[in-house]
Amino acid sequence: MNFSEVFKQSNQLCRVSPDGKYLATCVQYRLVVRDVSTLQILQLYTCLDQVAHMEWSSDSLFILCAMYKRGLVQVWSLEQPEWHCKIDEGSIGLVSSRWSPDGRHILNTTEFHVLLVFSVAIFPFPHSSGLELRITVWSLCNKSVSYIKYPKACQKGMDFSADGRYMALAERRDCKDYVSIFVCDDWHLLRHFETETQDLAGLEWSPNGCVLAVWDSCLEYKMLLYSLDGRLLSTYSAYEWSLGIKSVAWSPSSQFLAIGSYDEKVRILNHITWKKLIEFEHPATITSSKAVVFKEVEKRPVIGADNLSAHQITLGSSLFNTQSKYEITSLPVQVPVVKPDLDRANPKIGVSATAFSADNRYLATKNDNMPQTLWVWDMQRLGLQAVLEQSAPVRCFVWDPRKPRLALCTGNAKVYLWSLAGCVSIKVPVEGNFQLQSLFWHGSGDVLFLLGKDQICLCYMATDEDK
Repeated sequence: MNFSEVFKQSNQLCRVSPDGKYLATCVQYRLVVRDVSTLQILQLYTCLDQVAHMEWSSDSLFILCAMYKRGLVQVWSLEQPEWHCKIDEGSIGLVSSRWSPDGRHILNTTEFHVLLVFSVAIFPFPHSSGLELRITVWSLCNKSVSYIKYPKACQKGMDFSADGRYMALAERRDCKDYVSIFVCDDWHLLRHFETETQDLAGLEWSPNGCVLAVWDSCLEYKMLLYSLDGRLLSTYSAYEWSLGIKSVAWSPSSQFLAIGSYDEKVRILNHITWKKLIEFEHPATITSSKAVVFKEVEKRPVIGADNLSAHQITLGSSLFNTQSKYEITSLPVQVPVVKPDLDRANPKIGVSATAFSADNRYLATKNDNMPQTLWVWDMQRLGLQAVLEQSAPVRCFVWDPRKPRLALCTGNAKVYLWSLAGCVSIKVPVEGNFQLQSLFWHGSGDVLFLLGKDQICLCYMATDEDK
């Protein structure tokens, strides 16, 4: 395992191109494109303001940079550096910007003030203004512009099918929720139907593009499953009169749908009947004999007086870095639990993150009131496989796209890996105060990108040939 030198980045804006050849990073208003294999700078672009969002086109030929405060979007070409495109939304507030699957259209979501007039009989109420959303579809090919009205402002209101043919969009009109399905080739409306939700919170296509999952806000537990033609296939509700769905994840094979809830449980729906297959709990005491509990144990190195010379004591010196390793804990095990403040909005309770491994074999979950613990479930055995108890709250975890290997970070200078072989803690050999905030894999599974507050470092995994 090797590490690269450290590079600057801003706002965690680091993206690998879909073909895996290039790494794009934003540093304030500059966009830097590097070769992934050599890390040599290939292109350097200067944007008009600090970049808030950056995204590759699907063919890895263009890069979109959005500056929401100024209502600007700039597009840069990798093949023709002198070419660029600027989209100015003007006084209309730019909320989000993203590519269409073909990499030749840009979808900008904007908000603008509308004048609302309320009246009863002949006695008018005072005028008031509200915000309304609109999606503008900009074509890079013929400079045409299309508009989509009534998109809903929600957690995940837009999603493209994996093959890029269809776009599902959540809409809100006349105090009711709707879903529109568009064909991405020419943006014509394929289906439009009302959903049985009180306040639609999100939607997501299954990986095979056959089923659309639609779920209600946390105030009502309701999961709706629709076919491509708008037919309601199934409705699932685990309970009533309590906070409901907090996270949703499809398995790569589309066979399972995992629903994380505020009641600290994950429910798995099967693709045959769309009924509950199993329910995974996150108990405060682990007693399962088939689960392995790995506990991170920290140890500070013993430093003698001879090692305390003035030139060795520097800020961020590795002399004082805490070392850690995993120990297997005998059962039963008490999991650290943080009592949430239920009187405040968005209480830290419930399963906020769920993710399947690439081979569909394992499911990783995080329960917010057990922030230092990560749970790994075996989907063949339908039971608990492993529990990772960290010394600090888990910030981010992500599966290797090629094999059942899980990487996670906790805000320090270490990266942690879990696989069937066990757990390992690795210190990132970087001078200074490098605090790992998030991480993501290269599509090959050979490189792990480690993001600090304003730095990025690449971790090169040992391949089978290296071994």
